[in-house]
Amino acid sequence: MTKKTGQSFLTLRDHTPAALRSILDLAVRVEGDPGAFREPLAWKTVGLLFEKSSTRTRLSFESGIRQLGGGSLFLGADIQLARGESIEDTARVMSAYLDMVIIRTFGHDRIEAFDRASSVPVINGLTDGHHPCQALSDFYYMEKVFGRLSGLSMAFVGDGNNMARSLAEGAALLGVHFILAAPEGYRLPPEEVLHLDGVARKNGGSVRVVADPREAARKAHVLYTDVWTSMGQEAESRQREQAFKGYVIDGSLLAEAEPSAIVMHCLPAYRGKEITAEVIDGPRSRVFEQAAARLPLQKAIMIDCMERKGQ
Repeated sequence: MTKKTGQSFLTLRDHTPAALRSILDLAVRVEGDPGAFREPLAWKTVGLLFEKSSTRTRLSFESGIRQLGGGSLFLGADIQLARGESIEDTARVMSAYLDMVIIRTFGHDRIEAFDRASSVPVINGLTDGHHPCQALSDFYYMEKVFGRLSGLSMAFVGDGNNMARSLAEGAALLGVHFILAAPEGYRLPPEEVLHLDGVARKNGGSVRVVADPREAARKAHVLYTDVWTSMGQEAESRQREQAFKGYVIDGSLLAEAEPSAIVMHCLPAYRGKEITAEVIDGPRSRVFEQAAARLPLQKAIMIDCMERKGQ
């Protein structure tokens, strides 16, 4: 069976503002009346192919699949892919048994290769290049807090990694002003920032990069950070800790933001490094409510993928 074009969910940049808005609106309905969405995955089986460790992504997807009436199979490092079977052959075999696949892996090229060979929808649960489900659920939560997305300002303090990239892509499409504060050598590529800023300005937002965290945080509605050392970068941890000194969300930085500003973190967090305990455990932190938003948003993504598949 040939897969329909566009039924997977690999990055936010693959979608139009209207398509993302449709998923956000669907998530509102899913969360507001979960009982009305008990069967979108009835008699469907979803595979979770995870080559990286996971807490929130695995739990939210497996719970969501069950709540939508489906079944899930978790596949770790014990399948033949780990022994050298090609990603393409794996995709073809999994497509024969499953109705959808969620992948958490390293290079983004791996999930692209899997998707090309797959005849069922593929959802990106995280790659080194992108983390679209997390980012879109973050915008979903922000809209719940502020009642809007257009015109909000988000300051991301830290590494220009997969998380920063997906947030920048989402901001560009949803009219949010996104500012990355990062040291030289750890920023999103200038040509990528220029392109995303152009997209953002058409939608009422902006995307830019600065060196000074205080400049980024000034009057921001959201302060966001992530770990300095992502999975697969452990050998660089000492070098990264030196590079990111001062790129910390603490009480002083929070004081630069809007009085109603909230603090977000995709977790896991390392108190005393990218964020202080005072802030993450303080009254303006929303990291655990943010994590909870993964469930309804990802249920909406799965429903959307299956609807685009035509089933």
